[in-house]
Amino acid sequence: MRALLALLLCLATPLTAESIVSDLSRDEVSINVTFNGSDILIFGAVRRNAPEPEGEMGVIITVAGPDQDVTVRRKAQKFGIWVNTDQVEIAEAPSFYAVASSGPLEDVLRASEDLRHKITIPQALGQVGTNVLDSRNFSAALLRIREDQSLYQVNEGAVSLSQDTLFSTSVEMPANLTEGAYATQIYLTRDGTVIDSYENVIPVKKVGLERWLYNLSREHAFWYGLMSLAIAIASGWLASAVFTLARR
Repeated sequence: MRALLALLLCLATPLTAESIVSDLSRDEVSINVTFNGSDILIFGAVRRNAPEPEGEMGVIITVAGPDQDVTVRRKAQKFGIWVNTDQVEIAEAPSFYAVASSGPLEDVLRASEDLRHKITIPQALGQVGTNVLDSRNFSAALLRIREDQSLYQVNEGAVSLSQDTLFSTSVEMPANLTEGAYATQIYLTRDGTVIDSYENVIPVKKVGLERWLYNLSREHAFWYGLMSLAIAIASGWLASAVFTLARR
């Protein structure tokens, strides 16, 4: 009976003719006072247990930062001043999201597969509130703002393929990163269908003075406030003294 169950289990689980082997150029990203961004090289190979199948092969690589609940507001001019009129809550929006592919996304990924695996940015954005009629415009606004900040990136054709086996790409991590675990996902497709995936994690951490200030603001908010006030007063006094000397 046990042998029969094992056989049925093997028959029910399809063998993967192709699988992904991958690695990263860095184990973590450290944020300090001089941090102005970093490039992460993601590379790997396709391991085959049989001759290469038919169909066009594609590789898609995504890097996703920690999720955040975001409130997007719309402003309108009323009585000569700009005020917030509507707002929409977007649940679990990635703080950073980059998509790189070996070709145009419409060629290497079917819409049904995108819906299933949530690969492209619109699918990864999370649930959008429906408290206003045009709530989709709010998610489009968030996407546009974060694209301008280099926090959302779409790089079609940025994954290089060699002999349909080796692949690599470089993802630009901007300076305004959120601390946390960044999930790196690699998808192998054939004719737009995902046949294998591989996941890794890049820790992004504050170090040095950045870490000390962050911990101080969270664990000792009172002393952090006093220190910030003292620095502001000292900066103002120093600027006044320099201006007085310059006038003389």
